[in-house]
Amino acid sequence: MLVKEFRVILPVTVEEYQVAQLYSVAEASKNETGGGEGIEVLKNEPFDNYPLLGDKYSKGQYTYKIYHLKSKVPSFIRILAPEGSLEIHEEAWNAYPYCRTIISNPGYMKKNFMISVETLHVADMGTTENAHKLTGEKLKIRDVVTIDIANDPVKSSDYKPKEDPTKFKSEKTGRGPLKGPQWWKKCDPVMTCYKLVTCEFKWFGLQARVEKFIQDAERRLFTNFHRQVFCWMDEWHGMTMDDIRRLEDKTKEELDQQRQIGEVRGTMDE
Repeated sequence: MLVKEFRVILPVTVEEYQVAQLYSVAEASKNETGGGEGIEVLKNEPFDNYPLLGDKYSKGQYTYKIYHLKSKVPSFIRILAPEGSLEIHEEAWNAYPYCRTIISNPGYMKKNFMISVETLHVADMGTTENAHKLTGEKLKIRDVVTIDIANDPVKSSDYKPKEDPTKFKSEKTGRGPLKGPQWWKKCDPVMTCYKLVTCEFKWFGLQARVEKFIQDAERRLFTNFHRQVFCWMDEWHGMTMDDIRRLEDKTKEELDQQRQIGEVRGTMDE
């Protein structure tokens, strides 16, 4: 089992990020869907009485998605996995500012594969030492990684000038570009997403390799996604949660159509 805590620092408020994240998830989903692959939204509904983070949070929005994959998994898994087995199921309980996401493969790997992503959003500069209140072995093996959306390297295939925080300046808020090391010390507002990723992959001979691949993929995903969150600021800033729910409904319809046509899109295994 690998446990990493990614700390993503952003020049937004915790309240702004709730809208920013949901807007960016909807937009990014469209960029990853096409040619028979992509994201299918099965449920998007309120939930109540589901205890999270030691009963501190218990109600919010529940989503259930299926990721239809093939080209987006490592080649050594595609060779071993039977046709039709590469469907990833994602359940998420968003009780903002806390969210728990469970990723699994019930059709093939069953209990031998699980990724848990627990996120707490805090108005600080990444200085909370144990945001998820870990104890025992999990705290001992936790590896902390700070993600700098402006200065961390990205793959050349992922780079887009319009999604470069060192070049973007928001017309609506005046924020950006993000320049220099520890740019967050010069920003107001500022917040951190504390993302605790626990990865389990029980497949003899491949466990360590796949768990490392998954953690590397999560870091790539978090870096690229939050670069987009910041650089799309002028698109989401000022939206309400009612606007977001309407956008999500519209996006679900678009994804259902888009998945059946065109070419495979988005982040590919390299």
